[in-house]
Amino acid sequence: MIGSPSVFPHTTPPTASSPSDSRKASPRRDNDSFLRAPRCGAPPCIGPGKVTSVATRWRLKTVQAFDRLRLRWLVARHPGFSFSEEASTNFASAHFALAPGSRLDIGPRVYTERRAHGVHISVAEGAHVEIGADTWLRSDLGPVIIFAFPGARIRIGREGFLNGCHLSAKDSLDIGHRVWIGPGSRVWDADQHDLDAERVERVEPVVIGDHCWIAADVTVLRGVEIGEQSVVGTRSVVTKSLPPHTLAFGSPATPSGKVGDRSRVQI
Repeated sequence: MIGSPSVFPHTTPPTASSPSDSRKASPRRDNDSFLRAPRCGAPPCIGPGKVTSVATRWRLKTVQAFDRLRLRWLVARHPGFSFSEEASTNFASAHFALAPGSRLDIGPRVYTERRAHGVHISVAEGAHVEIGADTWLRSDLGPVIIFAFPGARIRIGREGFLNGCHLSAKDSLDIGHRVWIGPGSRVWDADQHDLDAERVERVEPVVIGDHCWIAADVTVLRGVEIGEQSVVGTRSVVTKSLPPHTLAFGSPATPSGKVGDRSRVQI
C-alpha cells in the first residue's frame, strides 16, 4: 500500500502560481491526521460533504495505522529524527536519507499527499533540517526535494507552502513563516560545482523573509536575502537581495513595484 498515489482521495487546492483562486480549506477537529486540514490550507483527505463508506474509512484507518508504525520505526532507527505525532502519516510514503549525526525535525500538523517519493529529504552528517508547524509540502505537481549537505542547516518556518520545489543547502537556508514556493522553483546557497581549476565553488547563506511568495520556476541563488512580504514572479532568477515589500521579476530579477500587507493573504 505504501506509495500508492490513489489511496487517499482529496480535492485539488490552488497552486502558488494562481493568486486569483486563493482560498483556505476549513480545518476539522478529527484526531486522525488524514482527516484534518492544517492551517497552511492543505485539504483534508476526507472533507465536509464527502460521503465515505464504513469499509473505506476502515481501510484508511488501517493504512494510517501501518504508516504510523513505519514512521515510529524510522524515528527509533534514526536518533536525530523528530516526527510530531500530529504530523500527517502520509510521510510514510516519503523518501528519507538520514546520515549518522544528522537531525530532521518535522513539526505538528505538517502535511503532504500520500504519493510514492513525493517528498525526498536528504540530511547529511552534521546537517539539520527543521520544518515548522502547519506547513504543507505539496507533491501533486512534482516532488518536494530538500537536500542538506554536511554541516548545513535548513529552517522552514511555520505555515509554509512548498509546492513541488527544490531546496539545497551547503551552508544555510533560512525560510520565514508563511512563505510560499511554487512548482519547479529552486533555492540554492551554493554554485554546486567549481567553475574551473582557479575559481572554486562559492557558498553563501540565503534568507527568505516572512510572508514571501516565490512563484513557479524561480531560481534563487547564493547570498540572496529576500525581504519580508515580497513577491518574485514566474521564471525569474534572483541574483541580488531584495528589500521588503518588493515585487520583482526577470532574469536577473529586478524590482518592479511594491507589495502591500501579505500577512493575512490565504493560499
